[in-house]
Amino acid sequence: MVLLTQYTDAQTTEDSVKAVVKQLFDGMKNSDASMIQSAFADSAILQSIGRNKEEKSMIENDKVDEFAKLISGLKKGAADEQIVFESIKIDGPLAMVWAPYKFYYEGKFSHCGVDSFQLVFINGQWKIQYLIDTRRKQPCD
Repeated sequence: MVLLTQYTDAQTTEDSVKAVVKQLFDGMKNSDASMIQSAFADSAILQSIGRNKEEKSMIENDKVDEFAKLISGLKKGAADEQIVFESIKIDGPLAMVWAPYKFYYEGKFSHCGVDSFQLVFINGQWKIQYLIDTRRKQPCD
């Protein structure tokens, strides 16, 4: 059982927003589907911007439950996404997080990019409503 107090005892609104994002990545690192799912709103949208064979941008859509199931099937510690909170903006019940990241799979660098989160304050809690990311091998700095 995961103790969520580390995510709910945040000192400021910005800390509370960061805590939910950190919860997602802790859930990934721990292969914990319920921890991942609880970071998201019920109607959350997950998207990635990738490239097709012709090197044209395309949008890939994922469902939170399918993503959580996929990650929970990995061995603990296999999925390690390391982010930097570059920008956080908050207006009442809406928050935006811009976070460059590097993703490591089983300890080896896989890819990097930027995560863009939209969070909403629902029933007294911040939840991720929308997450879109970019993915690339280089450059990462």
